[in-house]
Amino acid sequence: MSYPLLNVFWTIFEVFLWIVWFWVLITVFIDIFRSRDLSGGAKAVWFLFVLLIPLIGVVVYLIVRGGDMHERTAQMVQAQEAAYDGSLAQNGTRSSNTADQLAKLADLHDRNVISDQEFDREKAKVLAS
Repeated sequence: MSYPLLNVFWTIFEVFLWIVWFWVLITVFIDIFRSRDLSGGAKAVWFLFVLLIPLIGVVVYLIVRGGDMHERTAQMVQAQEAAYDGSLAQNGTRSSNTADQLAKLADLHDRNVISDQEFDREKAKVLAS
């Protein structure tokens, strides 16, 4: 073995840094294109800046627009959850979910895993929601 153990650890560390670098780079590209407050020209300029001078471009982007990245992602997730909840309510899946929960409660009650009081309390919670 001509490859010392310290070199193995150093190589693993370098691979880890490359993975983190690509993760940050992809996250910045995704944020550029999902950003609704940027015009098409501004998106193109940011894209080219990050593409042509990656390290400086990513650092500058994170300094200038990095604080709002989380807010934009959170708004997108909330919009997706609202759309999902709307489709559940529209398709009636929520009622089948209630039926599934009641069936599971009845099964637990039949197997004496939960008491009568627990069954009634959980049943009331499921029916109330």
